[in-house]
Amino acid sequence: MAELQLRDIRKSFGAFDVIKGVSMDIRAGEFMVFVGPSGCGKSTLLRLIAGLEEISSGTLAFDGEVVNHLVPSKRGIAMVFQSYALYPHMTVFENMAFGMQLAGKDKEQCRKRVEAAAEMLQLTPYLERLPRQLSGGQRQRVAIGRAIVRDPKVFLFDEPLSNLDAALRVATRIEIARLHRSMHKTTMIYVTHDQVEAMTLADRICVLRDGRVEQIGTPLELYENPNSVFVAGFIGSPKMNFLSGPFAALYEAETIGIRAEHLEIAEDGQWAGTVIHSEMLGSDSYIYLDIGAGEPVIVRENGTSRHQPGETVRILPEAGQIHSFDAAGRSIGRHIMRGAA
Repeated sequence: MAELQLRDIRKSFGAFDVIKGVSMDIRAGEFMVFVGPSGCGKSTLLRLIAGLEEISSGTLAFDGEVVNHLVPSKRGIAMVFQSYALYPHMTVFENMAFGMQLAGKDKEQCRKRVEAAAEMLQLTPYLERLPRQLSGGQRQRVAIGRAIVRDPKVFLFDEPLSNLDAALRVATRIEIARLHRSMHKTTMIYVTHDQVEAMTLADRICVLRDGRVEQIGTPLELYENPNSVFVAGFIGSPKMNFLSGPFAALYEAETIGIRAEHLEIAEDGQWAGTVIHSEMLGSDSYIYLDIGAGEPVIVRENGTSRHQPGETVRILPEAGQIHSFDAAGRSIGRHIMRGAA
């Protein structure tokens, strides 16, 4: 178990600044997720923690000990990459044991650790198989098992599920959640662009934007109290609806935001709009409306929607669920309804 302290971490590639002064504490045993759009610096930050990239300035400490110049093998970390990076000519057992064998561990110790990790990841029946005989999800679990047997203090995941199809992503996400519970003394840092993964796995989420920390908090803190338009739009699916102009002026804000589940189609609704499109997903439906705001407004309804394209409806925002933002895109709180637009 290790606590990480990042203080004004910066990384430049030539004249290009990628990480622009990141400071945070990652608690011992915590599952921290770095999330953000492509190019925001989340994978680079993970590689700086791993020691795969050199920190340009700032300090990185594990349990108070600065590790800026320690090589990866001396940091007590294990990393799982987006690609499985398995040796194709080695069995599952051999792939998982290889790192320990290189470190000089005896055969019996290797065997016990591999078997324990395989049981944890439900890989025991596959130990004698080659990687080509496994599914994508099984191969990713082998890569995770190879990291587990090293008994790391810090576990690093770099978008490990991005190469899997939707069903395998869900199944492997459950495996990683179980792994976190069973290895509660190991600090885990996970990089993803998928905010659903972030919401379902994290103890806390760090939202990154253009090499800087935008907000850190628990999944619910970020969902319910985003500190900016950027966080509000990135966390949650579908993304928050944003309205400006006269819609926002009613709330003395530059922009207001409200989530699809906090809007109701009602005869006494505050805003009128025309149905553009309906997405029926079985348990839920998403109704896309043109209310003259520039972008469609999304309303979530339970069950199957009966609203047809071209139909005019009114929508009512739930009191206390309208987020207000200033001209810089920063949150200025929530507001109750003040009248009709």
